[in-house]
Amino acid sequence: MAPKRKPARAAKSDPDGMFRGVSAFIVPHAVQPRRLEVWKQRLAQMGGRVQEKLAKGPAVTHVLAADAKALLRELDAAWLHCFRGSVLSFDWLEECLKSGERLSEHKFAINYEAEFKLEKEGGTADSGVSQPAKRSKISSDDPENHKETAGVNRESRDASTHANEGSVAVKEPSMYASSQSVSGDSKDTIASHNAFNTEEASSGESTTYAPPDLNRNITEIFGKLINIYRALGDDRRSFSYYKAIPVIEKLPFKIESADQVKDLPAIGKSLKDHINEIVNTGKLSKLEYFENDEKVRTVSLFGEVWGVGPATALKLYDKGHRTLDDLRKEDSLTSAQRIGLNFFDDIKQRIPRHEVSKMEKLLQEVGTDILPGVIIVCGGSYRRGKASCGDMDIIITHPDGESHVGFLSKFVQRLKDISFLREDLIFSIHSIEGTDCGVDTYFGLCTYPGRELRHRIDLKELCDYQLTILRA
Repeated sequence: MAPKRKPARAAKSDPDGMFRGVSAFIVPHAVQPRRLEVWKQRLAQMGGRVQEKLAKGPAVTHVLAADAKALLRELDAAWLHCFRGSVLSFDWLEECLKSGERLSEHKFAINYEAEFKLEKEGGTADSGVSQPAKRSKISSDDPENHKETAGVNRESRDASTHANEGSVAVKEPSMYASSQSVSGDSKDTIASHNAFNTEEASSGESTTYAPPDLNRNITEIFGKLINIYRALGDDRRSFSYYKAIPVIEKLPFKIESADQVKDLPAIGKSLKDHINEIVNTGKLSKLEYFENDEKVRTVSLFGEVWGVGPATALKLYDKGHRTLDDLRKEDSLTSAQRIGLNFFDDIKQRIPRHEVSKMEKLLQEVGTDILPGVIIVCGGSYRRGKASCGDMDIIITHPDGESHVGFLSKFVQRLKDISFLREDLIFSIHSIEGTDCGVDTYFGLCTYPGRELRHRIDLKELCDYQLTILRA
């Protein structure tokens, strides 16, 4: 009789292994369960931790998934936008295990924003966090209007600030007569609950991030390529330039040779070649080719209209349209797309940081008048300290994580009463009072007090689920 096999001993865990400091949430979709278990075991054996639930345990530092589609099946894009850790493909984990060392992460980052945009344009996006069917108050017929990508950083005409004498009594914010930065009360409220890293976002001009900007000759060309590739539907290439720009912006020296950037994150061989050409010639042949190609130039222009994605831009081109004036005669445009077209020049203008600061103060004052204790902060490029913003990305929460549920509808109406919000693009309600699900979202155009110039603004109301994760 053959001897019985002894059960295999569990491999000894090494707390100082190569995954030390990694606290990972693993998205289970699009991967075999057995393979998933092996990865979890290896992570734990080599110093890492596996978090089964995002809202519990130590802070999650990494989210690992098969790809962007699988990622968005599990997690909401709005939460991912706020997440400060790494969002990586399983390839990173597998390659680390193969090589026996912890590899650089930037090559394995998942471009979930591009996938989110594509899914929204196709009308098949899964909002991620399990939630009941959403109710849309205002929405365009074209699913492209639901896209929420970094590229939709558009601005607009600043609007009149005369408050409507409506039936709703509105406390007139002092901001309309003041040029001071965010109030101390607002800053204290935000800081005391430590919901976000908002020391820059709520302190006005004093902490403006001012990178040396010594390589604008490179970043401006890369910025144009971002828009062109996005309009052509090539989100992979668009995202590669998008990742490279902040790396180059922060350099304390002017690039005079491509060798100076060979070891920088997000700068691969192709981008290194581009930088070399720009440094030596002052231009980039690829950009010149695109700008001289009528189809690329036109589709790219149409793609800059809010709510018009690559597929729609191409259809408009195939219909014979070549200019924005041509589009004004197009009957198939949705109401949101027509608003984006009418305020095209406004939306393209960037908003100075000090104006964003004043508008953030206004929003906090109006919000506090409706719901004391509510926390309203501006994220995006403003939170990162940029001197100007393409739009305003506003996050709304409450210290108890639940009192603000249902707040957004009242908030939007109050902002309309004082003529701050002017045009509606999308108003989607994901949450139902008493549940922890989804993100209530408003996309629209607003105005800076005293002007008619429109600016793009997004309002996102985070439920208890997302707030808990942000505090982890």
